[in-house]
Amino acid sequence: MPTPFKALAELCEKLEATKKRLVTVSLVADFLRTLEADEVEPAVSMILGRSFPKWNPLTLDVSWATLSEAIKQITSADWSVFNEAFSESVDVGSATKVIFEKSRVRKQTSLLSRALTILEVRHNFEAIAEAVGVGSRQKKERLVRALLSQASPVEAKYLVKVFIGEMRTGFHEGLMEQAVSKAFDIPLEQVQTASMTVGDIGEVAAIAKTQGLEGLSKVRFRAFRPVSLMLASMANSVADALKEHGGTSAFEFKYDGARVQIHKLREEVRIFSRRLTDVTESLPEIADLIREKVSANEVILEGEAVAVDSRGVPVPFQHLMRRFRRVREIEHTAEQIPIKLYLFDVLFLEGKSLIMLPYAERRKELSRIVDGLELSDQLVTGKVDVAEKFLKRAMGAGHEGLMAKKPDSSYTPGIRGKRWLKIKPVLEPLDLVIVAAEWGYGRRHGWLSDYYLAARDDKSGELWELGKTFKGLTDQEIIEMTRRLKELTVNETPRRVVVAPKIVVEVLYNEIQKSPKYKGGMALRFARISRIRDDKTADQADTIQKVREIYESQFLKKGRYKTE
Repeated sequence: MPTPFKALAELCEKLEATKKRLVTVSLVADFLRTLEADEVEPAVSMILGRSFPKWNPLTLDVSWATLSEAIKQITSADWSVFNEAFSESVDVGSATKVIFEKSRVRKQTSLLSRALTILEVRHNFEAIAEAVGVGSRQKKERLVRALLSQASPVEAKYLVKVFIGEMRTGFHEGLMEQAVSKAFDIPLEQVQTASMTVGDIGEVAAIAKTQGLEGLSKVRFRAFRPVSLMLASMANSVADALKEHGGTSAFEFKYDGARVQIHKLREEVRIFSRRLTDVTESLPEIADLIREKVSANEVILEGEAVAVDSRGVPVPFQHLMRRFRRVREIEHTAEQIPIKLYLFDVLFLEGKSLIMLPYAERRKELSRIVDGLELSDQLVTGKVDVAEKFLKRAMGAGHEGLMAKKPDSSYTPGIRGKRWLKIKPVLEPLDLVIVAAEWGYGRRHGWLSDYYLAARDDKSGELWELGKTFKGLTDQEIIEMTRRLKELTVNETPRRVVVAPKIVVEVLYNEIQKSPKYKGGMALRFARISRIRDDKTADQADTIQKVREIYESQFLKKGRYKTE
């Protein structure tokens, strides 16, 4: 029997109200057991705030302006009710629930509405995502309005949360892996391994439901299904990296570019960004290079795409992002902003996963299958002075610093650890989310130019502000940022707008200082935006826990008041 979407929404209400992780895992595990096989992946995706599985290129592409207009038309409510509810909860979904509950029109029509099911919601999402081309905006608006008109208040709350990608129940992917393990009586390690291989816990849950442990044990990498990337931690120096890696490390240039995962199956090549979105159309020359220079029939590679000038010297990151966003007139743009590719890893080759091989062996395999393609500059050494000279060479060539990779390390998709380390000779930048903005004064009148920056809480998913900045962007970037933020606005006063947390920026700062003004008790001093990270989603932004670690690390070389 089809499962009502309301059951999923009510589960999410319980998750939001429950702080005990073991309880939330049990709640989700119990729910997963009740689902039909074809409902499992859509349900898992929606509980995690996704409309589609990670590998699916479809996007809803629905702005808050469209959502809010649909809500106004459905409820015929005074919008001040929404604003009041939002000011109390600072949550778009919760405010939507309130306005649905107080709508007389909605109460009258809801009696005639047929209950939504999980699969009907997925089918509606697919129809909305597939509405493209001429007239697509109007079609999306009609479809969104039709979907929300069938929803009860609690369903509307979580539909809106999925639309804007801000679930905020605190139930993250790691907990979902535990829930899948518990629901289908499969060892957690097996679930985690399958999740790393497939790249989507929803699909893993569906396999666990229908095929159990035997099915998960047969999971393999597949071409054109992007895999979560292995993540690196920071190191203060090459000496620290060598100590962490037991005396020897593979140092590589850290390029000021965008990480790409490249899949090849015979003559077909597809390129995925750090966000695991398909960017092949934006980088056709890279696809051509892979077809021409990589001898393997089936392979998954990793590398760094760097924008360069006519001399081959790296140019600022924002120019590279112009390439990633461009899908039209790409030949002209490619001439203006050429791309250089540096490969550094191979994860899958001719039907076999290589992630358990030591990094040094994977690098040898990579060298063997490429002909005429440049690999990342590398130096394997155990000598501090030699590594420091290599760092100076990287900086002199216009790159960010070094990566240090433990030669015997396996590849762990989606996991941050110390097997890979970043070494930058500056205070570590932070990737933060813009959650609000203020209108500028004087020359910046009419522009949203003061940006409130937030880090996410790794436990709850909540975004914690760390201050604001008006520095770093060019006038042209501010104009474009204003346009984007206006599309994401969910609440507005004459001075300030609150926006859906979609835009990530890299932020430089002089230090992190104590501040009672913000919930986390910390604020960035002299913050300035160094670049816009369109290659990252909000859930890939840095955490408040990381900010706190950096704050504490400042006192390794500084004095400290006893009250801190």
